[in-house]
Amino acid sequence: MANPAVRGERRAARASAGSRAVPAADGAEANAVSAESAAVPATSPFAGFARWRTRSDAGDCLHYFVSRRWMLMAPVMLVCAGLMGLVSRTLPDIASAFCVAAGMALALAGGSLARIERGIAPEGWQRYPLLGVAVVMPMALFGSGTARWTNLHPGLGWEITANVFVIVVLLATALLESRLTSIIAATIGLWGGAAVQQGSVTSILLLTIGGIIGLLVAIRQAGSVATQSLDHAEREREQRRAEQLLHEYEQTGQGWFWETDRQGRVTYVTESIAALLGGSAAELAGQPFTGMFRLAAGGQQGERTLVFHLNTRSSFQDLGVRAATNEAEERWWSISGRPVLDQFNNFMGFRGSGTDLTEKRRSQAHVTQLARFDSLTKLANRFQMSEWLEKILTSPRIETRACAVFLLDLDRFKQVNDTMGHPAGDALLKQVAERLNSTVGDRGRVGRLGGDEFQVILHGVQNREGLAHLARRIIENLSQPYTIEGARVVIGASVGIALCPDDGMTADALIRNADLALYAAKGGGRGRHHFYDEDLHSDAKERQQLEQDLRDAIANGALELHYQPQVRTTSEAITGFEALLRWNHPVHGYISPAKFVPVAEETGLVAQIGEWALRTACADLATWPEEVRVAVNVSPLQFANAALPAIVTSAIAAAGIAPSRLELEITESVFLGDDKTTETMFSALKNLGVRLALDDFGTGYSSLGYLKKAPFDKIKIDQSFVRGATIQGSRNGAIISSIVSLAEALGMETTAEGVETMDELDLVRMLGCSHVQGFIYERPLSAQGVTAKLADGLVAVAKGPRSARASRQTMLRKVVLEHGPHSYDGTIRNISQSGAMIEGLWNVPVGTTFGVHLSEGYVVMAQTRWCKEDRMGLEFAQSLELDDAGAVLFSAARARRERADNTPLRRTA
Repeated sequence: MANPAVRGERRAARASAGSRAVPAADGAEANAVSAESAAVPATSPFAGFARWRTRSDAGDCLHYFVSRRWMLMAPVMLVCAGLMGLVSRTLPDIASAFCVAAGMALALAGGSLARIERGIAPEGWQRYPLLGVAVVMPMALFGSGTARWTNLHPGLGWEITANVFVIVVLLATALLESRLTSIIAATIGLWGGAAVQQGSVTSILLLTIGGIIGLLVAIRQAGSVATQSLDHAEREREQRRAEQLLHEYEQTGQGWFWETDRQGRVTYVTESIAALLGGSAAELAGQPFTGMFRLAAGGQQGERTLVFHLNTRSSFQDLGVRAATNEAEERWWSISGRPVLDQFNNFMGFRGSGTDLTEKRRSQAHVTQLARFDSLTKLANRFQMSEWLEKILTSPRIETRACAVFLLDLDRFKQVNDTMGHPAGDALLKQVAERLNSTVGDRGRVGRLGGDEFQVILHGVQNREGLAHLARRIIENLSQPYTIEGARVVIGASVGIALCPDDGMTADALIRNADLALYAAKGGGRGRHHFYDEDLHSDAKERQQLEQDLRDAIANGALELHYQPQVRTTSEAITGFEALLRWNHPVHGYISPAKFVPVAEETGLVAQIGEWALRTACADLATWPEEVRVAVNVSPLQFANAALPAIVTSAIAAAGIAPSRLELEITESVFLGDDKTTETMFSALKNLGVRLALDDFGTGYSSLGYLKKAPFDKIKIDQSFVRGATIQGSRNGAIISSIVSLAEALGMETTAEGVETMDELDLVRMLGCSHVQGFIYERPLSAQGVTAKLADGLVAVAKGPRSARASRQTMLRKVVLEHGPHSYDGTIRNISQSGAMIEGLWNVPVGTTFGVHLSEGYVVMAQTRWCKEDRMGLEFAQSLELDDAGAVLFSAARARRERADNTPLRRTA
């Protein structure tokens, strides 16, 4: 049973709070006014006059003359005038009606005038004229109008009018809310208006005396109660503030109060908390206090100790418990309580408070999410993946430390960011994460390390063939088209793989080795997977040394420019030279640009090398004949540099050459950037007067839209289209013809690169290429070699083999050869798309036909072209297919397709 004294105190407090509750704005206004009132000395004879108030508006009656409710005086006047007319059955004349209406209008403006008065300082003299306009004048006009009406109509006697005046004064007293000054002013105004209308000097004199007396009474009364009013107002203000703070604290739901009886039943709980629990405070009364929470048997420590404290009747503080609400999301509270004892130390129950822990727990969960998960893809982040890998590698049992680490890098992802924007890139990363998660499934854990890098950790002993199969599935799935913002996007992926314990026993070693394997996969052409090999360490060291040597070469001026002539097909005259970068390493000799240029691009040295090449080529060009041009390659990094036009201008001016003799070769990759910036750069370069050539056409950016705006003078056909163009069945010739037609339609020249044989030269000449560049005319020459070449004239002579021989692979592979009903064993020593050299058969006649079993179920017909001792050369009746690396495939296309179709893309349950 609850303590009656406790319940009495609580109910009294609630009743007190309810009876004194006021709007927050009025409470704030009361506080400000009380502070102002306190500043006035209490000993002043006018200490409380026109300032004292005990509550908002009505409470400080002598501070404000005009009440906000004074506007209700207008309908009072209207009703009273109506009563006079109804009782006397008369109507006022125009002047009387005007006076009454004017009084009503001024009274109706009482609310606005009251607001104006509250903006005037307490000492302001403007408040007194405002009192006259708001209170005195309406009453005077009403009194004057009704007095005139009474005088004009004998049927309306003064006994009626006087009673009406009494009613008006009483209602005015009620509306003015005990404002003694205003009540006296209203009374004098009413009777004064009537007295003026009557014109009685005696009446006016008596009213004046009465007004003075009333004013003295008001001053005396205000002075006597000023001090008491201030004290009362201060106490009431503090009490109201405490009640409001308590009420607001409960209303926020962040804090609340509760009380139980000695049996642990609820006797009080904050109403808002009761609503969260699906009921009201009255409905919860008498229910077990523990029923407000979900106290699972295996719950948290806070839940178990709550029951313990209630049973042992001991104080507790900040216990976290889960609320028994019906909300979809969990709600948690922190509760504190202490036992309540009566004067005889008898236990009466518990009393305490609670606060909401939900947002705090959500915040903690969010912090944990940010610390351990990637915010974009919701995959594990680098920290969690590293933690998980470290946990595997530090397992107590050695056999459980086996694992495999995949590092993935997306190919062409940067192009998506550059062309479609980062929001599209983020959307793409989300889809990649979903596909990667789906492909790996429950075999391992997937995480995002940052950017377009992902990691997969597979726990347990792994088979390399199984890992290779999974890597291929990952690459294949991630390479399928994506739909981003309605556009079709295709990217790729490269995978590096390291295993524990084979490739390392620590997390750092595994990650480093997987990264080296990933670098090797990307270096091998991307879209591949690569297992870690010890040779990769030496490759990485070699690359690091190559970078350092390249920096030294730039600093010491060890780079060279060689020049390959560009020849007009119709006249075989040299029209220009392409500047090609060469590096004669002091130890390794000449190093291929394909090896050191990527290093320069990755390290940012390509801009410095490019500027040097541009200035050197222009300086060499100055010593050559005027009709000869020089072509210099411009990397995408150089093209993106806003200072490129200034660099070109400086190089031309330093060499003293005509701008038209300089040709800048630009690759298609520059069009992957900002269109406006690209167009601006093209315009700036073209305004310099230099020529522009589109290099490696058809091997990069797949759109032809840029040709509409880019002011190219020449299109260079990549050597990959020239190679093999003369082979029967090749489509390269049709591609070259299309490029030439396109260039002619756009008014551009064409240069076929990499022409090495006479039949290739004849083909590109027949297809209409305007220029040729390749070994068929000359290999790249040094600057001195160019000078010597030009000394003999500008005519170039084609020298080279009639046709190209297909590239061959050296190998030892056992095959079976069928000739009629006989079968023979042979060994392939080398093979190409068109033929093979096989040993094992002696003195085979030329023209003999064989069926060569390259693999099970794959037979290729071939004919002998030569034979010497036990070796013979065979020409295949149909060219073999090559894989992505250019190696011959030893399986039929149909069989490969069937195997590909039967290979599942995703694991199924």
